[in-house]
Amino acid sequence: MEYSIEKSLEILKQTPKTLNSFLSNLSDEWIFCTEGDNTWSAFDIVGHLIHGEKTDWIPRMNIILSHSENKTFQPYDRFAQFENSKGKHLKQLLNEFSDLRHKNIEYLKSLAITEAQLNLKGKHPELGEVTLKELLACWVAHDLGHIAQIARVMAKQYKNEVGPWVEFLPILTK
Repeated sequence: MEYSIEKSLEILKQTPKTLNSFLSNLSDEWIFCTEGDNTWSAFDIVGHLIHGEKTDWIPRMNIILSHSENKTFQPYDRFAQFENSKGKHLKQLLNEFSDLRHKNIEYLKSLAITEAQLNLKGKHPELGEVTLKELLACWVAHDLGHIAQIARVMAKQYKNEVGPWVEFLPILTK
């Protein structure tokens, strides 16, 4: 599928609803489970998505669209959620994510980005030159990747409980 803002918005709008539906009213055992040391729980992932809404997608888009000579992005702290989410409940995080995402989508739509603008470039501190189209496509893939990650982390909690069916459940073995 070729990139389009309209198709991207289909996913970006659904992510908060998907997470809210999937994670609300679950026990802490589901919310805080991980795949082991140095891995993330659903709680951690939602916190990570919040940090991205604040410091990644829209700020980097603004850098690309700016008239500044310097189009270099600030490095992204992939672990900021561990500090930023302290003392919060999952419901608070889900609500915060939903509010931020709604505002970011409305802002994105208000810009009426053109095809020419999608080809404008910024500079990622590790990856080098990237286009606005690539950044916005990454936003969608990032959401989907973390939704899949949450499902995988939770599914693996029953890896030892499914008996011989484990061989038919690649989510448990990959």
